[in-house]
Amino acid sequence: MKKNLIQSFKSLFIRSFDDELTDSQKNIVRAEIRIKKQNISDTFKKEQAEAVYLKIEQMPEFKKANTILMYWSVSDELPTHSFIKKWSNTKTILLPIVKGHHMTIRPFVSEDMLTMGNLKIMEPMSGRDYLKTVDIVIVPGVAFDRKKKRIGRGKGYYDRYFKNKRIKKWGIGFDFQLYETIPSASYDIKMDRVITPSETIW
Repeated sequence: MKKNLIQSFKSLFIRSFDDELTDSQKNIVRAEIRIKKQNISDTFKKEQAEAVYLKIEQMPEFKKANTILMYWSVSDELPTHSFIKKWSNTKTILLPIVKGHHMTIRPFVSEDMLTMGNLKIMEPMSGRDYLKTVDIVIVPGVAFDRKKKRIGRGKGYYDRYFKNKRIKKWGIGFDFQLYETIPSASYDIKMDRVITPSETIW
């Protein structure tokens, strides 16, 4: 019994140390991407977004899906606004809301019904939290790799939301956000698919 407790504590200590080291490595990737994003134009963003969404629209899972959780993009992300408005007419498009350390979701109604949230990201200002099954989540990220690992902004909202959920997770980004390999911590949740303009990782 005592031996098992010591072993468990040891494993927890090692994992915590590894995760802390991984966080430092992730910050290096975040800094690299931040520099690359400084030099991209609105035209480039639009072209890359259109290429990604053309792929998504042709995927059978997307065609069948009724509910899609997306994100209302900020200036340095692959743009989503036009895609959300286009598909909100025929599908239920959901957007995240940050509440404390956790993320909930609500239906998108219109751009006029969005308000600035705590993280300076636009969120639905009214309506009930959506508690039913979501068919697909289109996930933002700072970087992805060919093993479908993801680096986010470091707050862990998506990882906590995905925990214990069986849900399709599609990471999307610019071509330069796809790496051969990126650092990953024990609590990170992999994507089921990563989609950039030039590649789709299944």
